[in-house]
This record gives sequence, C-alpha cells and structure tokens, in this order.
Amino acid sequence: MTAHELRASASLASIFALRMLGLFLILPVFAVHARGLPGGADAAMVGLAMGIYGLTQALLQLPFGAASDRFGRKPVIVAGLVLFAAGSFLAAGADTVLGVIAGRALQGAGAISAAVTAFVADSTRDSQRTKAMAMVGGSIGLTFAVSLVAAPALYAVIGMGGIFALTGVLALGAILVTMFVVPPAPPSELPERPARLREVAMEPDLMRLNVGIFVLHAVQMAMFVVVPRWLVERAGLPLGEHWKLYLLVVVLSFVVMVPPMLWGERQGRLRAVFLAAVALLLSVQLFFFAQPSGLIPLAVLMFGFFAGFNILEATLPSMVSRLAPADAKGAAMGIYNTTQSIGLFVGGALGGWVMQRWGGVAVFAMCAALLVVWLGVAAGQRRWPAPRLAKG
Repeated sequence: MTAHELRASASLASIFALRMLGLFLILPVFAVHARGLPGGADAAMVGLAMGIYGLTQALLQLPFGAASDRFGRKPVIVAGLVLFAAGSFLAAGADTVLGVIAGRALQGAGAISAAVTAFVADSTRDSQRTKAMAMVGGSIGLTFAVSLVAAPALYAVIGMGGIFALTGVLALGAILVTMFVVPPAPPSELPERPARLREVAMEPDLMRLNVGIFVLHAVQMAMFVVVPRWLVERAGLPLGEHWKLYLLVVVLSFVVMVPPMLWGERQGRLRAVFLAAVALLLSVQLFFFAQPSGLIPLAVLMFGFFAGFNILEATLPSMVSRLAPADAKGAAMGIYNTTQSIGLFVGGALGGWVMQRWGGVAVFAMCAALLVVWLGVAAGQRRWPAPRLAKG
C-alpha cells in the first residue's frame, strides 16, 4: 500500500468502526439496564431497542450510497455522522425504552457504511483493495471486542446515558477526521447500472456470503438479549464486573483465531477454516441451549463464540471484495452492508420477541436453527479466494 492508500484505509476504517461502536456498546449492558426503565420488562421492546438501529440503517444504506455518488463521499459521510450524533444525544436523554428506540432509530438513519466502503474502493488500487476491505472488516471485530470490555466499566462510571453521550461526542470527532484526516479520493467511476446491481445481487456465491453476514449478526444480536442476564443470574457476576470476563475471552479468542486464518489463506484451506468457524458457532448455541450454569462454563462458551465470530467477521468482507466482479465491487459491498444491517435488526427484534414468549433457551434454539441453515448454504459455495502465498 502507498502512504495515501494506507492513510485513507485506516482513517475510513476508524469511521466505520465508530458506527459499529454505537451499536455494540449497549449490547453487554442494555438488557440488564432496561429492567429499571418503563417498558423494560418487555423483552420484545428491549430487543427492538437493540435492533432498530439496523432497520433504519438498512433502509437508508443504498440511498446514502447513491447520494455519495452524486454529491461526493465526504459531504454524505459528514451528514450521516451528524444524524448519528443527534440520535446518540437523544438516546442519552431518554428515560423510557421507547425513548431509547427513537434515539437508536435516528442513530441508524446516518447510514454511511456503503459510502465509506465506496470511498475505500475509490482510494485504493485493485491490487490493494482486498487489504483495505479486510481492514474495515477487522475493525468491526476489534470494535466489538473493545465494546464488550469497555461497556460494563463505562456503565459503572457514567451510566447508560453517559455511554450514549460518549458515542455522540465520538461521532463529532469523526466528522473532524473525515474533513481533515481522510485524504481526498480520485474521481470515482460512474456508478453501476441498475441491471449490474441486480446481477451482483443474484450471483450465487455472493448471495451465500450475504446470507452468512445476515445470520452472523442476527445471532450476535439475539444472543446479547440473553447473555448479560445469564451472566448475572447463572454465573453470579455483577454487571459492572462483566468486563473482566469479556477481556479474558476476547484476548484469548484473538490469539487463537490468527493461526487457522493464516493457515487457511496460505494453504488454500480457507473453505475448511470457514466452515469450521460456522460449526463452532453452532456448537456454542447448542451448549447454551443445555442451560449451563457457573462462571467457567459460560466463559468457555463465550470464548468459543468470539473465536468463531472474529474469524468470520474478518473473512466475509474480504471474500466479497475478492469474489465480486472487478467493476462491481462497490455494488457488492453495498448489498453486503445492507444485508448485515437487516441481520442486526432481525436478530435484536426477533430475539427479544422469542425471549418474551418462550425464554432465553428458545433464543439459543433459534440461533442454532439459523446457523444450521448457514452451514448448509456455505457448504454449497463454489468459488473460494485463491491462496495467498507466503513471502519468502
């Protein structure tokens, strides 16, 4: 990568990560916090508050991407960050679950993911684009890990309102990064024709990857409707102490994920690593379904989840960018980001509804069913990226 490409990719990945930070920071704490709010006894409402962000983001993802083609990437990204900050401050002042839902919906309305990934594509050569997209994908996994560790500690100090306000302040900081740190991109090519968009959307192997990101984030959101409560009730771990568990298992999962990823890339065994990671997530859900109790069993399961999640979160966007047609990578990433957002909404809303009707065990059964479907879909993948040779 040239210095220009590295600067553009790193700064844009940090902006993308901030978007996900606004989502992830509430996951480890909100299900427990909501019990003290009007409407917080309704798990369906709690799940909607966690997932509504994904719905508004999904609805506006492609319009924001199209606007960035017409008006430029930076103005659209700044406008989206303004909406995100406004939603954060609205949620910070909310004293009911319904108020949090309104704030989260406004956060998601600043749907800049497609514009950011298109900006990455504009700023990098074809030969370096996969690395740049992998930086964006890796930033999501890293943000998730940081959020899980930081959120319980932040909650103990500044509360839920403070966490929302903090994400608003960070969004304002990201506006400055967009304006003064992200380098200008070269003129972009004309946007893909609508027919080209449909062609990319219906390509079988890309469809399989989009199913994957949908399931991955639906399972993630649904799990965290239940997991924080179970850590309190089944492991006896106070909410303010959850960060210690997350720190341990997240660090270990990052250490464990690297060797199989490198092996899969270099030896042409990415398919085996990918399917094994999906199978690992499925196994975790099945063990959760058995209703384990105690700190150690729950910690082991969380470690397994993070190891599989991090591998897949880093691999999926890289695969999309490598398998998409060279002249339609932006369209492919826009569809991918939209599908991811829909998964976030469905996981939160459906997980909360299932929890309300049948309890936490049923949520893990639902997650297991989704992962069985994904495993079958992924097994039919015909094209896999060529191995990357190790440099001598």
